[in-house]
Amino acid sequence: MLIRILGAAAGGGFPQWNCNCRNCADVRAGKPGFRARTQCSLAVSANGTDWVLLNTAPDLRQQINDTPELGARRDGGLRNSPIKAAVLTGGDVDFIAGLLDLRELQPFAVYGSTRVLATLAANSVFNVLDASVVPRRALPLGSPIAIEGAEGDTGLVVEAFAVPGKIALYLESGAATENYGSREGDAIGLKVSAPATGKSFFYVPGCAVVDEELAARLKGAPLVFFDGTLYTDDEMIRQGLMKKTGQRMGHISISGSAGSIAAFEPLRVARKVYVHINNSNPVLDDNSPERRATEAAGWEVGTDGMEICL
Repeated sequence: MLIRILGAAAGGGFPQWNCNCRNCADVRAGKPGFRARTQCSLAVSANGTDWVLLNTAPDLRQQINDTPELGARRDGGLRNSPIKAAVLTGGDVDFIAGLLDLRELQPFAVYGSTRVLATLAANSVFNVLDASVVPRRALPLGSPIAIEGAEGDTGLVVEAFAVPGKIALYLESGAATENYGSREGDAIGLKVSAPATGKSFFYVPGCAVVDEELAARLKGAPLVFFDGTLYTDDEMIRQGLMKKTGQRMGHISISGSAGSIAAFEPLRVARKVYVHINNSNPVLDDNSPERRATEAAGWEVGTDGMEICL
């Protein structure tokens, strides 16, 4: 099973188009130790030929152009694509907007929770994906299902599960409701398996806390891609970028006693990779003390183009 990080950044990418924070300024200036990143998504293949996208970032067209394996094949038809399906883990803009880049009557399938599919159905712009060509399929929680493209089996099985998180910002119903109107299915993680080889990994790009249920699920996993949005809960406030904590946005922090490094320490996960990294996060600087501490704890900081073979 081949896994490729198409984008490792959080919403807005790195650098963010209108941001002049230290990190964004340094990456624009080409300072050593900084690498640009597009918004968060993965591509996975059981056979190296047919690919499934895990989330579809607004940068998807660029990501496809940067990844030859995802482009139209020279020996294919006039219109062809190795992308057979897209699996969505939430309704955030940086998870679904890339679907609009795939609107050229090319067969593939879209999978999402009933909550996410309802969000797509409520916004008529997604009707550019003709349902007779691009079927939308409900992703049940807690039940592994074979992922089929519009043209057949991809060789991959996905099990979706609810994780502690929050509804997308633009769907919030106000502070008066519990957790801004979030319900089960607004934030999910994925276990992706290739039955032919018995290999599997987890993808959890958005998560507010590692609770007992999630910890039990991830314990002993061979590979986990996990939410690395912020290093500290208040870093965006301290940097003057936003008046919101990570918890308010539905994201666990990397550091601290309640952070993901501490939460994963007893889980014996073989390989741990941070994705969905915000432009404010000091781990984006290869030479920062925060980066050194993260790597010393056994974590990798994801980069666009990183490829892992299981």
